Amino acid sequence: MALSLMRSKMRTFVVGVGVTKFEKPMTKAWDYPDMGKEAGEEALKDAGLAYQNVKAVVASYCYGEPTCGQRAVYNLGLSGVPIFNVNNNCSSGSSALMLARRLVQSGMEDCVMALGFEKMESGLSEKYTDRTSPVKRHMDHMVNIGADPGLIQPRLNQMTSDVVKLFAYAAREYLNKYPHATLDDMVEISYKNHKQSINNPKATLQRVISREDIKTKIPLCDPITFWMSAPTADGGAAAIVCNEDFVVANNLQHRAVEIVAQHMVTDMDSSFGRSFQDLSGYGMAKEAARRCYQDSGLTAQDVDVLEVHDCFSCNELFMYEALQLAEEGKGPDLIRNGKWFKNKKGGEICKLGGKWVVNPSGGLESKGHPIGATGLAQCAELVSQLRGTANLKQVDGAKVALQHNFGIGGAAVVTMYQRPGQLQKQSKL
Repeated sequence: MALSLMRSKMRTFVVGVGVTKFEKPMTKAWDYPDMGKEAGEEALKDAGLAYQNVKAVVASYCYGEPTCGQRAVYNLGLSGVPIFNVNNNCSSGSSALMLARRLVQSGMEDCVMALGFEKMESGLSEKYTDRTSPVKRHMDHMVNIGADPGLIQPRLNQMTSDVVKLFAYAAREYLNKYPHATLDDMVEISYKNHKQSINNPKATLQRVISREDIKTKIPLCDPITFWMSAPTADGGAAAIVCNEDFVVANNLQHRAVEIVAQHMVTDMDSSFGRSFQDLSGYGMAKEAARRCYQDSGLTAQDVDVLEVHDCFSCNELFMYEALQLAEEGKGPDLIRNGKWFKNKKGGEICKLGGKWVVNPSGGLESKGHPIGATGLAQCAELVSQLRGTANLKQVDGAKVALQHNFGIGGAAVVTMYQRPGQLQKQSKL
Protein backbone atom coordinates (compact mmCIF):
# COMPACT_ATOMS: atom_id res chain seq x y z
CA MET A 1 0.00 0.00 0.00
CA ALA A 2 2.80 2.41 0.89
CA LEU A 3 4.62 1.74 -2.39
CA SER A 4 1.39 2.20 -4.36
CA LEU A 5 0.76 5.50 -2.60
CA MET A 6 4.32 6.67 -3.26
CA ARG A 7 4.04 5.79 -6.95
CA SER A 8 0.77 7.71 -7.15
CA LYS A 9 2.44 10.76 -5.65
CA MET A 10 5.47 10.52 -7.93
CA ARG A 11 3.58 10.22 -11.23
CA THR A 12 3.04 13.60 -12.87
CA PHE A 13 0.61 14.67 -15.54
CA VAL A 14 0.01 17.74 -17.66
CA VAL A 15 -3.73 18.40 -17.55
CA GLY A 16 -3.97 21.87 -19.08
CA VAL A 17 -1.96 23.89 -21.59
CA GLY A 18 -2.27 27.35 -23.09
CA VAL A 19 -0.36 29.32 -25.72
CA THR A 20 -0.85 32.83 -27.07
CA LYS A 21 -0.18 33.59 -30.68
CA PHE A 22 3.51 34.43 -30.99
CA GLU A 23 3.93 37.90 -32.44
CA LYS A 24 6.83 39.75 -34.04
CA PRO A 25 8.27 42.05 -31.34
CA MET A 26 6.90 45.58 -31.16
CA THR A 27 4.00 44.86 -33.52
CA LYS A 28 1.22 44.38 -30.97
CA ALA A 29 0.17 46.67 -28.11
CA TRP A 30 0.47 44.26 -25.20
CA ASP A 31 2.74 43.63 -22.26
CA TYR A 32 4.00 40.56 -20.44
CA PRO A 33 1.12 40.56 -17.89
CA ASP A 34 -1.28 40.33 -20.84
CA MET A 35 0.66 37.39 -22.26
CA GLY A 36 0.73 35.62 -18.91
CA LYS A 37 -2.98 36.18 -18.34
CA GLU A 38 -3.96 34.89 -21.77
CA ALA A 39 -1.76 31.78 -21.58
CA GLY A 40 -2.65 31.04 -17.97
CA GLU A 41 -6.40 31.43 -18.48
CA GLU A 42 -6.26 29.21 -21.55
CA ALA A 43 -4.42 26.49 -19.59
CA LEU A 44 -6.97 26.66 -16.76
CA LYS A 45 -9.87 26.50 -19.22
CA ASP A 46 -8.22 23.60 -21.02
CA ALA A 47 -8.00 21.69 -17.73
CA GLY A 48 -11.43 22.79 -16.53
CA LEU A 49 -9.89 24.15 -13.34
CA ALA A 50 -10.11 27.41 -11.42
CA TYR A 51 -7.00 29.35 -10.46
CA GLN A 52 -7.78 28.52 -6.84
CA ASN A 53 -6.86 24.90 -7.61
CA VAL A 54 -3.26 25.98 -8.32
CA LYS A 55 -1.04 25.63 -5.24
CA ALA A 56 2.14 27.19 -6.68
CA VAL A 57 3.42 28.85 -9.88
CA VAL A 58 6.84 28.73 -11.52
CA ALA A 59 7.24 31.66 -13.92
CA SER A 60 9.90 31.81 -16.64
CA TYR A 61 11.23 34.84 -18.49
CA CYS A 62 14.57 36.49 -19.33
CA TYR A 63 13.81 40.04 -20.46
CA GLY A 64 12.36 41.65 -17.37
CA GLU A 65 12.88 42.89 -13.85
CA PRO A 66 12.74 40.68 -10.74
CA THR A 67 9.28 39.36 -9.78
CA CYS A 68 7.75 39.75 -13.22
CA GLY A 69 6.23 36.35 -12.47
CA GLN A 70 4.22 37.81 -9.63
CA ARG A 71 2.98 40.69 -11.78
CA ALA A 72 1.90 38.28 -14.52
CA VAL A 73 0.29 35.78 -12.16
CA TYR A 74 -1.63 38.45 -10.25
CA ASN A 75 -3.73 38.90 -13.39
CA LEU A 76 -5.03 35.37 -12.74
CA GLY A 77 -5.78 35.92 -9.06
CA LEU A 78 -4.44 36.95 -5.68
CA SER A 79 -4.43 33.71 -3.73
CA GLY A 80 -1.12 34.07 -1.90
CA VAL A 81 0.46 30.97 -3.45
CA PRO A 82 4.25 30.66 -3.78
CA ILE A 83 5.53 32.09 -7.07
CA PHE A 84 9.06 31.28 -8.21
CA ASN A 85 10.85 33.13 -11.01
CA VAL A 86 13.15 31.14 -13.33
CA ASN A 87 15.73 32.34 -15.85
CA ASN A 88 17.76 29.75 -17.79
CA ASN A 89 18.12 31.56 -21.10
CA CYS A 90 16.36 29.76 -23.96
CA SER A 91 15.54 26.72 -21.80
CA SER A 92 13.71 28.84 -19.22
CA GLY A 93 10.27 27.45 -20.12
CA SER A 94 11.36 23.84 -19.76
CA SER A 95 13.17 24.72 -16.54
CA ALA A 96 9.89 26.10 -15.17
CA LEU A 97 8.11 22.93 -16.24
CA MET A 98 10.76 20.81 -14.56
CA LEU A 99 10.55 22.74 -11.29
CA ALA A 100 6.74 22.59 -11.35
CA ARG A 101 7.00 18.83 -11.79
CA ARG A 102 9.53 18.55 -8.97
CA LEU A 103 7.22 20.45 -6.63
CA VAL A 104 4.48 17.96 -7.42
CA GLN A 105 6.78 14.94 -7.12
CA SER A 106 8.03 16.15 -3.76
CA GLY A 107 4.54 15.78 -2.38
CA MET A 108 4.53 19.43 -1.30
CA GLU A 109 1.86 20.42 -3.85
CA ASP A 110 -0.65 18.50 -5.95
CA CYS A 111 -1.26 21.09 -8.69
CA VAL A 112 1.34 23.58 -9.99
CA MET A 113 1.31 25.94 -12.96
CA ALA A 114 4.36 26.67 -15.10
CA LEU A 115 3.89 30.02 -16.83
CA GLY A 116 6.31 31.48 -19.38
CA PHE A 117 6.25 34.80 -21.19
CA GLU A 118 8.55 37.21 -22.97
CA LYS A 119 8.35 40.74 -24.34
CA MET A 120 11.37 40.93 -26.61
CA GLU A 121 13.38 43.09 -28.95
CA SER A 122 14.45 42.46 -32.53
CA GLY A 123 17.57 40.63 -31.37
CA LEU A 124 19.23 39.17 -28.30
CA SER A 125 20.85 41.52 -25.83
CA GLU A 126 22.46 41.90 -22.42
CA LYS A 127 21.34 44.67 -20.08
CA TYR A 128 24.09 44.63 -17.46
CA THR A 129 27.43 45.42 -19.03
CA ASP A 130 29.27 46.47 -15.85
CA ARG A 131 29.78 42.84 -14.68
CA THR A 132 30.90 39.52 -16.08
CA SER A 133 28.59 38.18 -18.77
CA PRO A 134 27.35 34.66 -17.87
CA VAL A 135 28.11 33.48 -21.41
CA LYS A 136 31.49 35.21 -21.72
CA ARG A 137 33.36 31.99 -20.96
CA HIS A 138 31.47 30.27 -23.78
CA MET A 139 32.05 33.04 -26.30
CA ASP A 140 35.72 33.46 -25.35
CA HIS A 141 36.20 29.72 -25.76
CA MET A 142 34.50 29.88 -29.15
CA VAL A 143 37.24 32.26 -30.30
CA ASN A 144 39.96 30.22 -28.56
CA ILE A 145 39.08 27.13 -30.60
CA GLY A 146 39.06 28.92 -33.91
CA ALA A 147 36.15 31.31 -34.44
CA ASP A 148 36.94 34.72 -35.84
CA PRO A 149 36.53 37.51 -33.26
CA GLY A 150 34.25 40.48 -33.85
CA LEU A 151 30.77 40.97 -35.23
CA ILE A 152 29.49 38.81 -38.07
CA GLN A 153 27.36 41.75 -39.34
CA PRO A 154 27.85 45.45 -38.49
CA ARG A 155 24.11 45.86 -37.88
CA LEU A 156 23.99 43.16 -35.19
CA ASN A 157 24.86 43.63 -31.52
CA GLN A 158 27.51 41.49 -29.82
CA MET A 159 25.13 38.98 -28.21
CA THR A 160 23.12 38.27 -31.33
CA SER A 161 26.28 38.04 -33.39
CA ASP A 162 27.99 35.64 -30.98
CA VAL A 163 25.02 33.28 -30.76
CA VAL A 164 24.67 33.07 -34.55
CA LYS A 165 28.42 32.62 -34.88
CA LEU A 166 28.55 29.78 -32.36
CA PHE A 167 26.02 27.69 -34.27
CA ALA A 168 27.50 28.65 -37.64
CA TYR A 169 30.89 27.31 -36.58
CA ALA A 170 29.21 24.20 -35.19
CA ALA A 171 27.58 23.70 -38.60
CA ARG A 172 30.91 24.14 -40.38
CA GLU A 173 32.49 21.65 -38.01
CA TYR A 174 29.75 19.13 -38.75
CA LEU A 175 30.07 19.55 -42.53
CA ASN A 176 33.86 19.13 -42.32
CA LYS A 177 33.62 16.11 -40.02
CA TYR A 178 30.98 14.34 -42.11
CA PRO A 179 31.55 14.97 -45.85
CA HIS A 180 28.38 13.00 -46.48
CA ALA A 181 26.44 15.97 -45.06
CA THR A 182 25.70 19.05 -47.15
CA LEU A 183 24.29 22.52 -46.69
CA ASP A 184 21.22 21.35 -48.58
CA ASP A 185 20.38 19.04 -45.68
CA MET A 186 20.17 22.02 -43.33
CA VAL A 187 18.17 23.94 -45.92
CA GLU A 188 15.72 21.04 -46.19
CA ILE A 189 15.18 21.00 -42.43
CA SER A 190 14.32 24.68 -42.53
CA TYR A 191 12.04 24.15 -45.52
CA LYS A 192 10.26 21.35 -43.63
CA ASN A 193 9.67 23.49 -40.56
CA HIS A 194 8.42 26.50 -42.51
CA LYS A 195 6.09 24.29 -44.55
CA GLN A 196 4.69 22.67 -41.40
CA SER A 197 4.08 26.13 -39.93
CA ILE A 198 1.12 26.73 -42.22
CA ASN A 199 -0.79 24.28 -40.00
CA ASN A 200 -0.11 26.39 -36.88
CA PRO A 201 -2.34 29.46 -36.50
CA LYS A 202 -0.32 30.62 -33.47
CA ALA A 203 3.04 30.73 -35.26
CA THR A 204 4.73 34.06 -36.03
CA LEU A 205 5.49 32.92 -39.58
CA GLN A 206 2.89 30.84 -41.39
CA ARG A 207 4.15 30.41 -44.90
CA VAL A 208 6.33 28.20 -47.04
CA ILE A 209 9.76 29.63 -47.82
CA SER A 210 11.40 28.36 -50.99
CA ARG A 211 14.56 26.30 -50.69
CA GLU A 212 16.39 28.84 -52.84
CA ASP A 213 15.43 31.72 -50.55
CA ILE A 214 16.37 29.76 -47.46
CA LYS A 215 19.76 28.97 -48.91
CA THR A 216 20.73 32.31 -50.39
CA LYS A 217 18.74 35.26 -49.01
CA ILE A 218 19.84 37.37 -46.04
CA PRO A 219 23.06 35.51 -45.17
CA LEU A 220 24.10 35.95 -41.52
CA CYS A 221 27.20 33.82 -40.98
CA ASP A 222 28.13 31.02 -43.35
CA PRO A 223 26.27 28.67 -43.65
CA ILE A 224 23.41 30.21 -41.63
CA THR A 225 20.89 32.52 -43.28
CA PHE A 226 17.96 34.43 -41.79
CA TRP A 227 15.44 31.79 -42.84
CA MET A 228 17.46 29.09 -41.08
CA SER A 229 17.19 31.01 -37.79
CA ALA A 230 14.52 31.35 -35.12
CA PRO A 231 13.16 34.92 -34.96
CA THR A 232 12.57 36.56 -31.60
CA ALA A 233 8.92 36.96 -30.66
CA ASP A 234 6.52 38.14 -27.98
CA GLY A 235 4.21 35.63 -26.39
CA GLY A 236 3.25 33.40 -23.49
CA ALA A 237 2.61 29.73 -22.73
CA ALA A 238 1.50 27.73 -19.72
CA ALA A 239 1.14 24.17 -18.46
CA ILE A 240 -0.61 22.78 -15.38
CA VAL A 241 1.13 19.82 -13.73
CA CYS A 242 -0.64 17.55 -11.24
CA ASN A 243 -0.15 14.28 -9.42
CA GLU A 244 -2.26 11.17 -10.02
CA ASP A 245 -4.48 11.67 -7.01
CA PHE A 246 -5.41 15.17 -8.18
CA VAL A 247 -6.12 13.90 -11.70
CA VAL A 248 -8.46 11.21 -10.41
CA ALA A 249 -10.13 13.39 -7.79
CA ASN A 250 -10.96 16.00 -10.44
CA ASN A 251 -11.90 13.51 -13.16
CA LEU A 252 -9.16 14.75 -15.50
CA GLN A 253 -8.17 11.37 -16.88
CA HIS A 254 -9.33 12.35 -20.36
CA ARG A 255 -7.08 15.45 -20.33
CA ALA A 256 -3.99 13.97 -18.65
CA VAL A 257 -0.69 13.38 -20.47
CA GLU A 258 2.04 11.83 -18.36
CA ILE A 259 5.58 13.15 -18.08
CA VAL A 260 7.43 9.84 -17.86
CA ALA A 261 10.99 11.20 -17.74
CA GLN A 262 12.73 14.55 -17.59
CA HIS A 263 16.35 15.60 -17.19
CA MET A 264 18.38 18.78 -17.30
CA VAL A 265 22.10 18.64 -18.01
CA THR A 266 24.34 21.69 -17.67
CA ASP A 267 27.83 22.21 -19.09
CA MET A 268 30.35 19.43 -18.64
CA ASP A 269 34.10 19.33 -19.22
CA SER A 270 33.40 18.33 -22.82
CA SER A 271 31.56 21.62 -23.39
CA PHE A 272 34.88 23.44 -23.21
CA GLY A 273 36.87 21.00 -25.31
CA ARG A 274 37.70 21.44 -28.97
CA SER A 275 34.21 21.00 -30.42
CA PHE A 276 31.88 23.82 -31.44
CA GLN A 277 29.04 21.30 -31.39
CA ASP A 278 29.61 20.44 -27.75
CA LEU A 279 30.00 24.12 -26.89
CA SER A 280 26.58 24.69 -28.47
CA GLY A 281 24.88 21.97 -26.43
CA TYR A 282 25.22 18.68 -28.31
CA GLY A 283 26.84 16.72 -25.48
CA MET A 284 24.39 18.04 -22.89
CA ALA A 285 21.39 17.03 -25.00
CA LYS A 286 22.85 13.59 -25.66
CA GLU A 287 23.33 12.93 -21.95
CA ALA A 288 19.89 14.27 -21.00
CA ALA A 289 18.28 12.05 -23.63
CA ARG A 290 20.23 9.01 -22.45
CA ARG A 291 18.99 9.53 -18.90
CA CYS A 292 15.39 9.94 -20.08
CA TYR A 293 15.49 6.72 -22.08
CA GLN A 294 17.02 4.92 -19.11
CA ASP A 295 14.42 6.24 -16.65
CA SER A 296 11.42 5.58 -18.87
CA GLY A 297 12.49 2.22 -20.24
CA LEU A 298 11.64 3.59 -23.68
CA THR A 299 13.90 4.13 -26.68
CA ALA A 300 13.94 6.51 -29.61
CA GLN A 301 12.09 3.85 -31.59
CA ASP A 302 9.13 4.27 -29.25
CA VAL A 303 8.91 8.01 -29.94
CA ASP A 304 6.39 9.23 -32.52
CA VAL A 305 6.63 13.02 -32.43
CA LEU A 306 9.25 15.52 -31.23
CA GLU A 307 9.53 19.23 -30.57
CA VAL A 308 13.22 20.08 -30.96
CA HIS A 309 15.05 23.34 -30.23
CA ASP A 310 15.76 24.44 -33.80
CA CYS A 311 17.17 27.85 -32.91
CA PHE A 312 18.99 27.23 -36.19
CA SER A 313 18.20 24.43 -38.62
CA CYS A 314 21.68 22.99 -38.14
CA ASN A 315 20.86 22.40 -34.48
CA GLU A 316 17.87 20.26 -35.40
CA LEU A 317 20.26 18.17 -37.50
CA PHE A 318 22.61 17.79 -34.52
CA MET A 319 19.67 16.75 -32.33
CA TYR A 320 18.68 13.90 -34.65
CA GLU A 321 21.88 12.28 -33.46
CA ALA A 322 21.97 13.52 -29.85
CA LEU A 323 18.42 12.23 -29.28
CA GLN A 324 19.33 8.84 -30.86
CA LEU A 325 17.15 9.10 -33.94
CA ALA A 326 20.28 8.49 -36.01
CA GLU A 327 23.87 7.45 -35.51
CA GLU A 328 26.50 10.18 -35.49
CA GLY A 329 27.03 11.50 -39.00
CA LYS A 330 23.84 9.83 -40.25
CA GLY A 331 21.39 12.60 -39.42
CA PRO A 332 21.27 13.86 -43.03
CA ASP A 333 19.80 10.54 -44.14
CA LEU A 334 16.70 11.20 -42.06
CA ILE A 335 15.84 14.47 -43.75
CA ARG A 336 16.80 13.18 -47.20
CA ASN A 337 14.44 10.25 -46.79
CA GLY A 338 11.65 12.34 -45.30
CA LYS A 339 8.24 11.72 -46.82
CA TRP A 340 5.35 14.15 -46.84
CA PHE A 341 1.92 12.77 -46.06
CA LYS A 342 -1.53 14.04 -45.19
CA ASN A 343 -3.02 13.29 -41.81
CA LYS A 344 -6.70 12.48 -41.27
CA LYS A 345 -7.47 16.20 -41.03
CA GLY A 346 -5.79 16.93 -44.36
CA GLY A 347 -2.69 18.66 -42.99
CA GLU A 348 0.67 17.95 -44.62
CA ILE A 349 3.39 16.64 -42.31
CA CYS A 350 6.87 15.30 -42.99
CA LYS A 351 7.84 11.93 -41.51
CA LEU A 352 11.55 11.19 -41.08
CA GLY A 353 13.02 7.72 -41.28
CA GLY A 354 9.52 6.34 -41.80
CA LYS A 355 8.95 6.97 -38.10
CA TRP A 356 9.38 10.46 -36.61
CA VAL A 357 7.64 13.78 -37.10
CA VAL A 358 9.87 16.59 -35.84
CA ASN A 359 8.54 20.08 -35.10
CA PRO A 360 4.99 19.72 -36.45
CA SER A 361 4.38 23.16 -34.89
CA GLY A 362 6.83 24.69 -37.37
CA GLY A 363 9.59 24.75 -34.77
CA LEU A 364 11.25 27.84 -33.40
CA GLU A 365 12.20 28.84 -36.95
CA SER A 366 8.56 29.50 -37.84
CA LYS A 367 6.71 29.62 -34.54
CA GLY A 368 9.06 32.28 -33.19
CA HIS A 369 11.15 32.24 -30.03
CA PRO A 370 9.82 34.22 -27.05
CA ILE A 371 12.52 32.83 -24.80
CA GLY A 372 10.62 32.37 -21.53
CA ALA A 373 7.64 30.78 -23.28
CA THR A 374 9.36 28.54 -25.83
CA GLY A 375 9.77 25.39 -23.73
CA LEU A 376 6.19 25.56 -22.49
CA ALA A 377 4.88 26.06 -26.04
CA GLN A 378 6.76 22.89 -26.99
CA CYS A 379 5.07 21.13 -24.09
CA ALA A 380 1.65 22.39 -25.20
CA GLU A 381 2.22 21.12 -28.73
CA LEU A 382 3.18 17.64 -27.58
CA VAL A 383 0.29 17.44 -25.12
CA SER A 384 -2.13 18.26 -27.93
CA GLN A 385 -0.45 15.63 -30.12
CA LEU A 386 -0.84 12.88 -27.52
CA ARG A 387 -4.45 13.88 -26.89
CA GLY A 388 -5.12 13.71 -30.62
CA THR A 389 -6.32 17.33 -30.73
CA ALA A 390 -3.60 18.94 -32.87
CA ASN A 391 -5.91 19.25 -35.90
CA LEU A 392 -3.95 19.95 -39.11
CA LYS A 393 -0.68 19.37 -37.19
CA GLN A 394 -1.80 16.01 -35.80
CA VAL A 395 0.53 13.03 -35.97
CA ASP A 396 -2.11 10.33 -36.18
CA GLY A 397 -1.78 7.66 -33.52
CA ALA A 398 0.98 9.42 -31.56
CA LYS A 399 1.57 7.76 -28.19
CA VAL A 400 5.05 8.89 -27.09
CA ALA A 401 6.58 12.36 -27.48
CA LEU A 402 10.01 13.85 -26.83
CA GLN A 403 10.94 17.50 -26.19
CA HIS A 404 14.36 19.17 -26.33
CA ASN A 405 14.97 22.74 -25.16
CA PHE A 406 18.39 24.39 -24.84
CA GLY A 407 19.81 27.58 -23.37
CA ILE A 408 23.39 28.79 -23.72
CA GLY A 409 25.09 29.27 -20.40
CA GLY A 410 24.10 26.43 -20.32
CA ALA A 411 21.20 24.03 -19.79
CA ALA A 412 19.67 21.32 -21.97
CA VAL A 413 16.31 19.92 -20.88
CA VAL A 414 14.84 16.76 -22.40
CA THR A 415 11.32 15.66 -21.48
CA MET A 416 9.41 12.51 -22.44
CA TYR A 417 5.62 12.35 -22.53
CA GLN A 418 3.29 9.40 -22.93
CA ARG A 419 -0.39 8.89 -23.35
CA PRO A 420 -1.12 7.22 -20.02
CA GLY A 421 -2.59 3.78 -19.62
CA GLN A 422 -5.92 3.38 -17.91
CA LEU A 423 -5.99 5.52 -14.78
CA GLN A 424 -8.26 4.52 -11.96
CA LYS A 425 -11.64 6.17 -11.92
CA GLN A 426 -12.70 8.25 -8.97
CA SER A 427 -14.11 5.96 -6.31
CA LYS A 428 -17.61 6.62 -5.06
CA LEU A 429 -17.66 7.70 -1.45
